[in-house]
Amino acid sequence: EHMKAIIMRTGLIAAALLVGAAGVARAETLDVKIPFAFVVHGQTLPAGDYRVDTEGPVVLLRGEHGNKAGVVFTMVPARGQDPAGDAPVLTFTHAETQYRLDTIWESATKGGRVRN
Repeated sequence: EHMKAIIMRTGLIAAALLVGAAGVARAETLDVKIPFAFVVHGQTLPAGDYRVDTEGPVVLLRGEHGNKAGVVFTMVPARGQDPAGDAPVLTFTHAETQYRLDTIWESATKGGRVRN
């Protein structure tokens, strides 16, 4: 437990430094319900409700309503358009028996591909 707290704190500090280095960016928050387990940045997260907070290239994905799963990672800008139109959306790739978070679209033209 203590080691987990140290790792999470270190990750948050690194994320804060990345945000500071990236300049001023508008923070975005998105609440999503994901009906299947999925992998993001090498970590498998369970199905459930999540809050996605993005600020520049840094993303904090954390479980809601008793789901304690969470991960901090970075994204690179995605090209093209959001597959759902104007609504924010997360896209996943399915390979064999698992889903992998691929992109996060905040709007029809602003999105990022997950660095895995």
